[in-house]
Amino acid sequence: MRQSLVRLAMLSVIASGPLTAQQPTGTSAPPTGAQAPTQGQGAGRGGPARPRPYAQVITDRAKSDGGGITVHQIEDRYLLEVPDTLVGRDFLLVSRIAGVPVNVGILSAGTSVGERLVRWERSGDRVSLRSTSVDAVADDSLPIALSVASNNVGAILMTFPIQAYGRAGARDSATFVIDVTEFFGGDTPTLSGLSAAQRRTYQVRRLDPARSFVTAVRSFPLNVEVRHTQTFDAAEPPGDQRSGALSLEMRQSLVLLPRVPMRPRIADVRAGFLTVDRVNYGLDVLKAQTETFIRRWRLEPKDPAAYARGELVEPVRPIVYYLDPATPTRWRKYMRQGVEDWQRAFEKAGFKNAILAKEAPQPEEDPEWDPEDIRYSVVRWAASLVRNAVGPSTSDPRSGEIIESDITWYHNHMRSYRNRLLIETGASNPAARTLDTPEELMGETMRQVVTHEVGHALGLPHNMVASSSFPTDSLRKPTFTRRYGVSATIMDYARQNYVAQPGDGLEAKDYIRRLGPFDDFIINWGYRALPNAATPEAERTTLNRWLTETSGPFAYRYVAQNYSGVDPRAQTEDLGDDPIKSSTYAVANLKKVVPNLVAWTTKNGEHFDELTELYGETIGMWAQYMGHVTTLIGGVYVDYKTADQSGAVYRVVPKAKQKAALDFLTENVLKSPDWLAPSGIMSRLGPPSGGTSLTGRQSNVITALLNAGRLSRLADSEVLEPANAYPVFEYMADVKRAVWGTATAPVELDAGRRTMHRVYLERLEAIISAPLPPAPALGAAPAAAPPATAGPFLAAPNVPRSDFPALARSQVRAIRDQARTAALVAAAGSVTRAHWQDIVDRADKILDPGR
Repeated sequence: MRQSLVRLAMLSVIASGPLTAQQPTGTSAPPTGAQAPTQGQGAGRGGPARPRPYAQVITDRAKSDGGGITVHQIEDRYLLEVPDTLVGRDFLLVSRIAGVPVNVGILSAGTSVGERLVRWERSGDRVSLRSTSVDAVADDSLPIALSVASNNVGAILMTFPIQAYGRAGARDSATFVIDVTEFFGGDTPTLSGLSAAQRRTYQVRRLDPARSFVTAVRSFPLNVEVRHTQTFDAAEPPGDQRSGALSLEMRQSLVLLPRVPMRPRIADVRAGFLTVDRVNYGLDVLKAQTETFIRRWRLEPKDPAAYARGELVEPVRPIVYYLDPATPTRWRKYMRQGVEDWQRAFEKAGFKNAILAKEAPQPEEDPEWDPEDIRYSVVRWAASLVRNAVGPSTSDPRSGEIIESDITWYHNHMRSYRNRLLIETGASNPAARTLDTPEELMGETMRQVVTHEVGHALGLPHNMVASSSFPTDSLRKPTFTRRYGVSATIMDYARQNYVAQPGDGLEAKDYIRRLGPFDDFIINWGYRALPNAATPEAERTTLNRWLTETSGPFAYRYVAQNYSGVDPRAQTEDLGDDPIKSSTYAVANLKKVVPNLVAWTTKNGEHFDELTELYGETIGMWAQYMGHVTTLIGGVYVDYKTADQSGAVYRVVPKAKQKAALDFLTENVLKSPDWLAPSGIMSRLGPPSGGTSLTGRQSNVITALLNAGRLSRLADSEVLEPANAYPVFEYMADVKRAVWGTATAPVELDAGRRTMHRVYLERLEAIISAPLPPAPALGAAPAAAPPATAGPFLAAPNVPRSDFPALARSQVRAIRDQARTAALVAAAGSVTRAHWQDIVDRADKILDPGR
């Protein structure tokens, strides 16, 4: 049944199906002196008052391109001939970057900057393109559908005067012609390549119409593709500063969505999938019910009978990725493997050859092929200094059906993996001890990055909890790592095996992530066809059973990424089930890597640029390992469950584990790790400074330990699980003792410790002077229900109304008293006495800001 579609919430893309359109039957020569039509913006200002005869508009000078919507070019004007059958149909308007200047950050060719559901609407001799959405729906047969429609009116993007009707020339003709030149060539907000924030950053004054123009419009059976140039006057442009301008190449895709959307699959918070949401006002429940569907490609078995018998069958339409012709020959096979590695997972869902990687056809093979054409998914190679890779996709917001995706590998991302391999695995992996990483090792890491990004394009989000399914010590065993890699899913941020130690016997590939058992499970859960279930709701019994009965050595788990700072199992870049043990192994490896950095990163006749970069990243990796341990403190284990499952959803990390984490940080952070600053490196690079220095990283740990969110979770834990809780008062006393020492157990007062003292007081002051959160407006409507992945422990605490300021003031007083005593016994004129006197002054000012 058709439904009233409204407000667009998640913008992602489409489907397939024939576009029924009547093609024009030809063109006629115009009268002598006939001119190309003109059209103004807005509601057709500047356009002709009434349509003209078809032959006067589509003259013999027109270059026509037939498709679902026919494109006519007359000199520098572009006209669309739209069949009446497409009025009211759902289209997706996708805006993508086709070419960028240098220094614009992560933007690259192929980046989508906007997706919008639109419809053609005709009123008299005018046609409007209206934005619409599916955030709110109700079946058209229900009375409430009228209210849904009237309370969710979409914006009109532009209104076009009809230039001419089809060859018959009548208003009841099967087609109408409109001029879209200004829509695509002007500064239409919907189509802009620059966000409002970017316009402010580059101080954009205006789009220059003299340097902005449409370069090509092409028609295909299901889509119209438009390429145009946008040039902005800018006071601070990226790249060429003296030009005073910023030019972008843009690509717009207007894509017809299927008349009947693909049957959706209802999402489950326990299963890791990207989703689309809508509020269905037509459901017979006593609230506005949100429906959430997973995002996935349409895979249907060619042979349903064989599929039902459990045989592997090919899909009617496989997922196909083309390799960017710009991909260096050396790396092409790894890119191809990164795509097709997913075939194994799809076999678990009953499909063979479900996903394929192909070479882009040569122009003589297919002159119509274009990587910008939304009909084609492409693994792109971006000539960029950005160190990243991305895997976005476009989907039909009505059903979640993914229809297109462009994976982008940024050229300089090889640098990221060269560095990480050396830092994280160089202690035990001889192949990584060089700036010239062997091709096979680099190719394997690139392959797995592509596999990860394709996973996103298949609908899978990050699943950071997966790496905690592997026992830490198993990561040191070749038989284990050779089979499973480093995490239970490729969708975790678990890249290299930093746990393995010298002598463990791992081969080079054993250090790198790969597809795992979680990937097999989730692809089957999301993509297996369930023909015996007549509706999406009828599928839920089977889908729930798969989740509740998941078993084996690594039972499937998923935790949303917003819990990565709360659940210590679900962190980025971590490995194993024991953060303390894993970080201990990591530090042991770094202690072997750091003394070799000079030898591994320098060459005769070259300066120390590479050493500078690698050393800085080494300090960063050490800080990350310390962060993994820090998250245990105030940590909460999150296990999504439904009412038919036993056990708690939220469990406090046991107090003993939290105290062990603080002990680890006391030994590895608060006691200055001088091994990270050897004279052999310092004498070549000079003293580090700023927040990325070793002292800066130590200070960041102090900030994290006194984070208000962490204190709030500790306080909440006293209510949630008193027996396991680490009381806030006790915790803050332990942290103070670890940082400041006591009269009977003083700490070594080196430069790092003195800095941490000052940062500690700054954090206490921030707690004492924290502002009140804004009060809700009188009569304000209650907040909408949070999404399923939201929950406790995520909201910012109301610090002024908590016990934290009182505890912080108490500590400031105690620190002041301790500092006064220490200053009296310190040597006169020493930095130690000056430090303690300064601490007294700082404490006084915190307690009495007016003094």
